[in-house]
Amino acid sequence: MKNRNEPISCVNTTMKCVALTFDIGWGGTMTTPVLNVLQANKINRATFFLSSPWVEKRAKLARKINAFGYEIGSHGDKHENYTEYSNRWIINEVKKSESKIRSVTGIKCKLFRTPNGDMNTRVTNVLSSLGYRTIYWSIDSKDWMNPGVSAIVQNATKNVRAGDIILLHASDSAKQTAKALPLIISILRRRGFHFVTVSQLLKLKQNH
Repeated sequence: MKNRNEPISCVNTTMKCVALTFDIGWGGTMTTPVLNVLQANKINRATFFLSSPWVEKRAKLARKINAFGYEIGSHGDKHENYTEYSNRWIINEVKKSESKIRSVTGIKCKLFRTPNGDMNTRVTNVLSSLGYRTIYWSIDSKDWMNPGVSAIVQNATKNVRAGDIILLHASDSAKQTAKALPLIISILRRRGFHFVTVSQLLKLKQNH
């Protein structure tokens, strides 16, 4: 039995499901095109990890993500590497982001993705003590590097297996994601994959 505090990067399941996840740290330009693509392609299940300063600044967009029925997880407050800070600092950061996200969206997040994916056992233990599952990824689109639409599509669809968590971004740094996304969705659908939230994936894990 795996330690409940361990980060989740994928789920062992026989169901052909994957989770599209989007990190948002800053900017107000790229989120809407990403949401438009998801809606146009009838993707009703995805998980967005939102940093709390972004939620405060872009409250309308944060509420829109929630209104569309997408899952919201926390991406913390400051975009810093948690392993470099004390437990007390981490607790303050997590609680700060929790209350900001809750005050705007009404959501008490249960999932946490650390900034830069930076973590160790100490960090995940602290997050667990605060009631969070730490979520990593198994497929990295590298979209924030803007390597070109075809490279993002290739990164996001190559070697995808049931239970994978796919990392994408809807921050302004990821300028090509909205163009790559329809192709990613179409390729994965052709291969028979269904799209679920991270929480839905975690439930599949318990059932198999």
